[in-house]
Amino acid sequence: MPESRRGFDILRAGVEHLEEVAALFDDYRVFYKRPPDAPCATKFIGERLQQNDSVIFLARARSEGVGALLGFTQLYPSFSSVSMKRLWILNDLYVAAKGRRQGIARALIERARQLAEETGAKGLILETAIDNVPARSLYDACGFIKDTEFDRYALDV
Repeated sequence: MPESRRGFDILRAGVEHLEEVAALFDDYRVFYKRPPDAPCATKFIGERLQQNDSVIFLARARSEGVGALLGFTQLYPSFSSVSMKRLWILNDLYVAAKGRRQGIARALIERARQLAEETGAKGLILETAIDNVPARSLYDACGFIKDTEFDRYALDV
């Protein structure tokens, strides 16, 4: 059952939402300066939904009906060995231009926080670009704390 907020609802994506989510996911990738690739976006999101690799929450405009997705967040499960608890990686958060400044990103983050509570998780973790000031401000306002104890490393293979 979707949770109502202002002019939009937050709902959990299922395979029945594949085409809509994939289109928004492709827009998200373009936002991050990747070339559009609708077939690959559909394949990628379809695999996540079919294999239950991730949890995707959607923001849908109430007044516009089907096809009116305004934003999404995708979370991947992980674990903290030290605390011996589940963690959720808030990997993707995107709000389409027509949905910005309506509280959608904050509502998606709140729903992700609720998922963490529902699953007995230690919490949510995320990363964002250092120059993404709007996102950093939002995360600060939502209670995320910047890690000053650990450095992040990556190894591409």
